[in-house]
Amino acid sequence: MKVKVFANFREICQGKTVEVPLDNGNRVIDVMETLIQMYPALEEEVFTPERTFKPFVHVFLNGQNIIHLEGLQTRVKEEDQFALFPPVAGG
Repeated sequence: MKVKVFANFREICQGKTVEVPLDNGNRVIDVMETLIQMYPALEEEVFTPERTFKPFVHVFLNGQNIIHLEGLQTRVKEEDQFALFPPVAGG
């Protein structure tokens, strides 16, 4: 599955998109765990110690924020559009 990453996540993942295999499961949490195995520096940026997203980290699946779906348990398909956004600062 293609995962689009934005802002400082692009630096960590060395590009705008990352191909993440769905070998470890088909939920958002499975995609995130595989992505972290591929890029360990993401873990500190994305997750709290309780394994929830840090404030203002968002995943959009087909344009919809997963908080309006089933959160980290949301099921994904290979063809879904998966986007990972870091907290954004500015003014």
